[in-house]
Amino acid sequence: MTGRPDLGRADLVSMLAELTAKPVDQVPDRVGSMELAWLVHLVEQRYDRRLELTDDQLAGIRTVDDALAVFQTSLTVPADG
Repeated sequence: MTGRPDLGRADLVSMLAELTAKPVDQVPDRVGSMELAWLVHLVEQRYDRRLELTDDQLAGIRTVDDALAVFQTSLTVPADG
């Protein structure tokens, strides 16, 4: 994948709404460990690649916007192989 991925904030909020069974407008901005694991899983499925996230990157994700920034950065790095 080259360039900026088409992943947006609305995509992540929709994924969290699916997990929590809440309307999109009621999804909290804060991301806990379960929500983060869910987002990583769905983003990996959507882009058919494994996100190689460091412990520091994961620890820095506290909000939907944090997750978006980390995921977009990870998705712009060329996949191995």
